[in-house]
Amino acid sequence: MTYPSIYPTGATIYDPEQCWNGYTIYQAPGVGALLINMNGAEVKLWKNLHGFPNKLLPGGYVLGSTGERNNAFGLQDKIDLIQVDWDGKIAWKFNQYEFIEDPGEDAQWMARQHHDFQREGNPVGYYVPGMDPYVDKGNTLILCHKDVRNPKISDKLLLDDAIIEVTRDGNIVWEWVCNEHFDELGFSEDAKNILYRDPNVRKAGGGIGDWMHINSMSVLGPNKWYDAGDERFHPDNIIWDARETNILAIVDKSNGKIVWKVGPDYNASKELKKLGWIIGQHHVHMIPRGLPGEGNILIFDNGGWAGYGVPNPGSPTGFHNALRDYSRVLEVDPTTLEIVWKYTPIEAGLVHPLDSNRFYSPFISSAQRLPNGNTLITEGSGGRLIEITPDHDIVWEYINPYKAKEISMNMVYRAYRAPYEWVPQLETPVETPIKRIDVTTFRVPGGAPPGCQNTTGVEGVLPYQHGSGNALCLATVGDLGRDIR
Repeated sequence: MTYPSIYPTGATIYDPEQCWNGYTIYQAPGVGALLINMNGAEVKLWKNLHGFPNKLLPGGYVLGSTGERNNAFGLQDKIDLIQVDWDGKIAWKFNQYEFIEDPGEDAQWMARQHHDFQREGNPVGYYVPGMDPYVDKGNTLILCHKDVRNPKISDKLLLDDAIIEVTRDGNIVWEWVCNEHFDELGFSEDAKNILYRDPNVRKAGGGIGDWMHINSMSVLGPNKWYDAGDERFHPDNIIWDARETNILAIVDKSNGKIVWKVGPDYNASKELKKLGWIIGQHHVHMIPRGLPGEGNILIFDNGGWAGYGVPNPGSPTGFHNALRDYSRVLEVDPTTLEIVWKYTPIEAGLVHPLDSNRFYSPFISSAQRLPNGNTLITEGSGGRLIEITPDHDIVWEYINPYKAKEISMNMVYRAYRAPYEWVPQLETPVETPIKRIDVTTFRVPGGAPPGCQNTTGVEGVLPYQHGSGNALCLATVGDLGRDIR
């Protein structure tokens, strides 16, 4: 796909009557944690607060991090996980998972957090009626990295994934380490062969095998399956997914065993064949009780490239042997693997498969079920956020205007929508509809031939304005906030 060099950013579509209205938080590359309203106005920036991801808490608090390990020694390791208040003051901090002594660097404690975390009180990290995450108490589940050696998997050093539970005081009270459950993951002999030879060795970290790359982790929470007697879905159990192996799994919190799993081989049963290959997925979680679709699994199935197995023309060695050039958002019944709802290039109105790669994010991305039944989708690699109805109509669209300097991409890892009442510091904004522009007649100034009539109803093109005319309240972590006019 070839992207245009000029394209609109900010909010481009908005139907207040059909949207679940609130504030949206995301990590603006090179800027910080950014809070926007439905019209795209930037109403709050926590400068230099990194988000892997950023999560908003009731009262205008935000979870994120403030530092990253030198990539010469680590891969996506965050130094700490912190909670800041509205003004950027640190209200809680955790960094004591591993004491790191990298050559030439200051020795220090690090959380080695990556990709996800969950605060007690809420199972998934986004708004659920009656399940607010705790602000001044409660434990936190954190997805971390751990360097290990396991000759069963490979003779190379492995970057493993660990899930830990820490108390408010920072004490680690529970830990689950992925490589210790290798025999439960169901790899074929072909997959084990290529995995042993190349466990996704990355140059970052001095050469280490990012063999699983777990990128989401959450608690199941109360659900109808457990209420009906299915112990696999105990509310305390933890669901996760690994993008390099195409695996989704649920861990029994009481003993660490994997009790439910999808992948890595999607040809293993008729149910899996019907489901289709899930490739390089992100943000797998159970829709919590109280939201439409509760109990089903919501997945951003990226496509792209992932997996270990039999070589094929697209993968001569069997590394990243599953390939697909479009994305899917799937809602799946975990007991039957039936697809209950989906958003694919077909539902997006694209000419599938000729035009299917116009809905495609081969990495990052997410999906959040909203209380009115809509779904907020982060199409991450293109920095596009959309809210769609159950009937697949786009009722809100936002394009991230910020690009990461090092790779010149406006990517968004994961965005979350929260209710207005979670941010009492702000007055409820005016909700102004944004009608879809007819792109067949829309022209930038000077782009239309002389004498042509402007039929778009748009009096020229306004440059992007921070806050869309509203003041942007800025909080630098550790400093007091200030208004930018």
